[in-house]
Amino acid sequence: MPQVLEFKLPDLGEGLTEAEIVRWLVEVGDVVAIDQPVVEVETAKAMVEVPCPYGGVVTARFGEEGTELPVGSPLLTVAVGSAEGDLPGDLSGRGADGAESSGNVLVGYGTGAPAARRRRVRPEAISAAAGSAAEPAPVSVMAPAPAPVPVPAPVPDQASGPVAVVSPLVRRLARQHDLDLRQLTGSGRDGLILRADVESAIRAAANGTAVAPSVPVPVSPLASGPAPVSASVAGERIPLRGVRGAVADKLARSRREIPDATCWVDADATELMAARAAMNGAGGPTAGPKVSVLALLARICTAALARFPELNSTVDLEAREIVRLPAVHLGFAAQTERGLVVPVVRDAQSRNAESIGAEIGRLTEAARTGKLTPAELTGGTFTLNNYGVFGVDGSTPIINHPEAAMLGVGRIVPKPWVHRGELAVRQVVQLSLTFDHRVCDGGTAGGFLRYVADCVEQPALLLRTL
Repeated sequence: MPQVLEFKLPDLGEGLTEAEIVRWLVEVGDVVAIDQPVVEVETAKAMVEVPCPYGGVVTARFGEEGTELPVGSPLLTVAVGSAEGDLPGDLSGRGADGAESSGNVLVGYGTGAPAARRRRVRPEAISAAAGSAAEPAPVSVMAPAPAPVPVPAPVPDQASGPVAVVSPLVRRLARQHDLDLRQLTGSGRDGLILRADVESAIRAAANGTAVAPSVPVPVSPLASGPAPVSASVAGERIPLRGVRGAVADKLARSRREIPDATCWVDADATELMAARAAMNGAGGPTAGPKVSVLALLARICTAALARFPELNSTVDLEAREIVRLPAVHLGFAAQTERGLVVPVVRDAQSRNAESIGAEIGRLTEAARTGKLTPAELTGGTFTLNNYGVFGVDGSTPIINHPEAAMLGVGRIVPKPWVHRGELAVRQVVQLSLTFDHRVCDGGTAGGFLRYVADCVEQPALLLRTL
């Protein structure tokens, strides 16, 4: 008889405690192999595919697409083994012979176990296993949809059996308001109780009215009696979660903890643009990949940080110390469909403009496709923010906590400029530096920004550091 094993959302690393289901990669009844990706989730850091450590037949999935689950919540159940009794020895990720499962891991992080054979389980064996796994649990096994391998699900007892709730957040909300979930009929698929159902019941209880089992009870802002604050505010409500939620938390923390200040200067970028055109126009054996303006500015930043290391640091609040960092891990702001992300170019101080440009290109493409790993989004020591791509000249950006500074770059546009004593039309850019006033005074920040502007106006100054 096969055994039904429950696969829970594994620890995703980097301190992440929850993830949102973006897309299911398997259906109920599908046969999966060990380490086969079964669901795509979005964390506050990146999109990742989660592989299942068990091989067998999927008997249930927990959570609709768009549902946010905490680490440790059930994702799916798998009927493992054969009718003759080829079962794994435990539920921890190792089978009795070491080949039935490989542990809760993520794609790209290694498993250490060989791939297992794809096997099909006889329908009658799966049915028996599903019946034996129908004991009360934090979540219930949903009735599987028709599939190549039918998996009938037991009907729970309404008074004492498991409740059709997937999200632990929904259960907690019900407990906080003394609601009996068995008295509710969910409006989700297969009767699944959603957060909206619980909130409707809470509102109905506050107004002293009966709860319609499957139809949410609307509450008018003009209704008499006590009502939650959320019911009195009209407008669309968008949950702060995923990338947007992580950005909101980080920016708010930066504003709370960092006493920032901003200085700015206009610079004549005509010579920099001419130097870039010469680099990209070279042919023959000296030709190479195209160099972007962002790559040149990044190289200027690393040269400036070598002169002003105070800005490549962080503040240890508990120890009340400023920590100057030896390596420059340069982050750059990238706007994607999922929101703002800051990929990090590692060891930028040891790279030239061509190498930095290649890495920026690789990370930008990964950001657009949602393939950035958590490691590529963390550990930055200084950020370069090119908001000129949005067609604006200046900004006072918020520091990317726990870094100490951020260089902002506006658009490069033709403007009247006094050049060699005469009025001329030049390519002008506004540069702004937002810095943590705890790590340095205005003289250091001004010196850094002035050096960056000088290199923009006279790129030949970089020859000193080559």
